[in-house]
Amino acid sequence: MDERSWPSICLQSIQKPRTGFPVFAIGSFTILLSSVLISAYPVFISLLIFGILSPIAMNMIGTSMNAMIYESIEREPDYKKKRLVLFVQEIKEALAVPVGFNTDVNAAALGEGTFGAAKGSDSCLYITVGTGIGAGAVVQGKLLQGLSHPEVGHILVRRHPEDQYAGKCPYHQDCFEGLAAGPAIEEHWGAKGIDLIGREEVWDLEAYYIAQALMQYILILSPKKIILGGGVMNQKQVFSSVYKYLPEFLNDYVSLPELSDYIVSPGLGDNAGIVGSLLLAKEALQ
Repeated sequence: MDERSWPSICLQSIQKPRTGFPVFAIGSFTILLSSVLISAYPVFISLLIFGILSPIAMNMIGTSMNAMIYESIEREPDYKKKRLVLFVQEIKEALAVPVGFNTDVNAAALGEGTFGAAKGSDSCLYITVGTGIGAGAVVQGKLLQGLSHPEVGHILVRRHPEDQYAGKCPYHQDCFEGLAAGPAIEEHWGAKGIDLIGREEVWDLEAYYIAQALMQYILILSPKKIILGGGVMNQKQVFSSVYKYLPEFLNDYVSLPELSDYIVSPGLGDNAGIVGSLLLAKEALQ
């Protein structure tokens, strides 16, 4: 196969899967990518980052990272149909190579903590605000992982007194994600975020909810750096309003660094997840 053509073929396999179960499109992509890279670089690792293509919750089965098998729960776009797949095990058996596996936000947090905005620190929180809201946390140099990965988008926040929007989360309705993710903004205001750039009230309300969430994350995790990424955070005016609301909510309960240095955009830009993926691959190889 001509190596120059494989990126477009991979993208086609993702955009037009032959089955209604998106995880198989990811598998097809991984197998194709691995076959190309392994032929050119025998030591290259087959690397999987799930959340890039579909929202995945994962539960761990096993006692150590080296022996761990992941059970993934694939959620269809309507959030009603669920199927279980022992995905990593299948890929390992099919390709006979080490596999690094984690969520997209965990990979981005790892990338930012190693080479990005939190470089040199053993603690950071990477939050993406886009189609959904998720986060990865690095604590004492390691990704935070418990029964599952953190689901920070589904915490409850206090509704703004003037906000009558019901919320869009199919599970909790008006949780953080239900009020502040991209689809919620679109439904609330009747237009996509890109078409609401000049509407100050939209982004002030967005910052109101983000600042509330950050208050909770700061009090619980005490990260040394907070990185806000995702499509919604391309609206840079949100940052200044977050800097305004966060001190009000905290009310001097804890001392923070200068907020413009503490709460920042990704240092790696859109490449945070890719860089983190390579780091996961390196860990899988060792």
